[in-house]
Amino acid sequence: MRRFLSLALALLAAHGATAQTATLRGFVTDASDGQPLVGATVVVAEVDAAGARIGEPRGSAADTDGLYVVSRLAPGRYAVQASFVGFATSRDTLTLEGGVRPYDLALVPGAEELETAVVRAERSSGAARVTAGVQSINPADIDLIPTPDVSGDLASYLTTTPGVVTTGDRGGQLFIRGGEPSQNLVLLDGMAIYQPFHVLGFYSAFPSDLLAGADLYAGGYPARFGGQISSVLDVQSRTGNKEEIAAQGSIAPFVSAALVEGPVLKRFLDDVSFIGSARASVVEQGASRIVGQELPYTFGDLFAKVHGSITPNAQLSFTGLRTWDRATIGEDTGGLVPEEIRYTNTALGTRFLYLPAQAPLRAEILVNVSELASEQGARRTDETRPSRTSSVGRISAEVNLTNYLGRADLHYGAFARTNRLRSTLDFSGVPTREFFTEAGAYVEPELRLGGLAVQGGLRLHFFPSDSRTYLEPRARVVWNAGVHQLSAAGGRYHQEVIGVNDRRDVANVFTAWTRAPALRGADGETTESIASAWHALAGYKVTPAPWVELVAEGYYKALDNLPVAEWTAFPRFTVNLQPATGEVLGLDSRVELRLRDVYAYLGYGLSRVLYDAQGPNLQLWYGEETLRFNPPHDRRHQLTALVSGTVMGVELAARWQFGSGLPYTQALGFDTFVDPSQPFNPFREDGTPRVVYARPFNARLPTFHRLDLSAERTFDLGAASLTAQAALINAYDRANLFYYDTFTLRRVDQLPIIPSFGVKVAFND
Repeated sequence: MRRFLSLALALLAAHGATAQTATLRGFVTDASDGQPLVGATVVVAEVDAAGARIGEPRGSAADTDGLYVVSRLAPGRYAVQASFVGFATSRDTLTLEGGVRPYDLALVPGAEELETAVVRAERSSGAARVTAGVQSINPADIDLIPTPDVSGDLASYLTTTPGVVTTGDRGGQLFIRGGEPSQNLVLLDGMAIYQPFHVLGFYSAFPSDLLAGADLYAGGYPARFGGQISSVLDVQSRTGNKEEIAAQGSIAPFVSAALVEGPVLKRFLDDVSFIGSARASVVEQGASRIVGQELPYTFGDLFAKVHGSITPNAQLSFTGLRTWDRATIGEDTGGLVPEEIRYTNTALGTRFLYLPAQAPLRAEILVNVSELASEQGARRTDETRPSRTSSVGRISAEVNLTNYLGRADLHYGAFARTNRLRSTLDFSGVPTREFFTEAGAYVEPELRLGGLAVQGGLRLHFFPSDSRTYLEPRARVVWNAGVHQLSAAGGRYHQEVIGVNDRRDVANVFTAWTRAPALRGADGETTESIASAWHALAGYKVTPAPWVELVAEGYYKALDNLPVAEWTAFPRFTVNLQPATGEVLGLDSRVELRLRDVYAYLGYGLSRVLYDAQGPNLQLWYGEETLRFNPPHDRRHQLTALVSGTVMGVELAARWQFGSGLPYTQALGFDTFVDPSQPFNPFREDGTPRVVYARPFNARLPTFHRLDLSAERTFDLGAASLTAQAALINAYDRANLFYYDTFTLRRVDQLPIIPSFGVKVAFND
């Protein structure tokens, strides 16, 4: 830590020594509402007294805050141009001296090109914009996906991504490139969200109306992120309208929603805004009646954010999120009434962004608290108690710094967290509680030389209470050569807090959270080891024409010390775990077409996930000390085709998905189980009914495929606008299997064909 602080101080001192160079920086916003224009381009070129260019231009793209930075400029006269498709280009000439020159830009929408150009610009991020494992997503991408709602949702978009496997319409579980859901790090404005997906698979805590953007790191993610071994989903919420009050409300057969935003005391506070949103499911009153069958899902979320500029160089925001879910998933309960799963997310946080006046430095400070509380049991009444409960939470503080050094940037930071874990399982009534702290630091220089960008990183992560320290190297290389791009990334990752599931039943979504446990190997000995992974990936992207893009990316993950539920004679949820190693191998490929009025996308994922488990009872059960199997999220083939376009003012979209069958464990029959450690009278007692399983995951479920359609049109009503949407989910009524009830051998399917009609009304002050 001392070396880390010394490096930071040395860099700050270096800026004073290089004051003879100039840095141009500022924020690019929409003049109509004050929103940041993410991706806006600012180009700076030195000019002579007559305005002729005399040097090579340099540029910067605005980030999610709208911030652009062009550093290490020689003092002189410069032409500055800022552009964003759909907005009038801003041009100006500045004289730069040594030091930092703040220069904010508010671009005016260009009415003559707003109709078509904005759409084309927003889509330019697209599904094929994948570089070294990271994909940037914006709201326009999300809104292309047909859903049973007027507004899009990030969950629906993610399910179209190669390498992302879902349990289907029900359950809210996403497996990314071979990882378990609890191995994904999901952040909203820096706050950890442990279960961001609702029990109905179309929805998450992130509707597109609230998003500024999101970055999906499917593997090989940089040193800033840690604590999980599979992937990172970094979501950024947008700020509220800073010019006028705006509101919208929508209703559809699955969800009703309301949103309001605007300036706060605009007469006294010049640059402070708020945004608030509420959504609640209406499944039982809407979709359930449409299809004529029970759909026992209740869910919703609340979101609020206040954002303001304290000074021209400092911004402060406060964000809060609350989600709730309750559903009957249909878990095996020996013929009894299916139990309910219930969970809530709570997150509160503040973010402080500071740009020192005299240094080309960006400083971000995050302080937040997050909690997930889950329970499972009979439908709640005043007399019932849940059979299982689990909660995980943390208080976190984090500092992220970036020094802009011309052709190089230096990213570095530090963090500290306090974690709390608590579980009560199977009516034992004795909760387990764990508290521990963690801290760390990272440094990540980035060098750009022509078309080559090289980023190396090192993350130090330690746990003071256990005297354990982990050193995690990271690397990333991107080479652009005309229409071609080559990229690669890799690194080492560890995970201390794990989620325990019993995957013998695919309908089981209850997760018990615990620290890295003591695992019993084949020799019966216990060892304490933290789950870890090595990632390696390489990709190739080509853009033969401005309207077409092709990308292919291969990846490999080597997993170690994975805790998997111990396989026992009695099928029940257990926190007794056995160690496993894993191997994930895959190839994702995508083709994207972006024409004037038509968008088309085709994505294919090929992958294999293989586990090797070691346990003391495996020799007795299967005659082997190591059990090799494909876990239940091993989907070998996955294909998505998407087409959207505009015809006579109506936006039409169609999505078709195909997935090969997932592994599951067959049931051979039934018998009665007697616990030999307990007294038993065979003349008066019957024992406990038990399913006799075959070899774990020895068969595969049928293939999955489905077609979703939507049509949408917006009508201008003057001070308001009305958007009407019609959708057809599972258009040809494919009976896709959700799971088999192993106690009754009853088949439970995904959602049937569901027609949907939704309306959204938006008002401006």
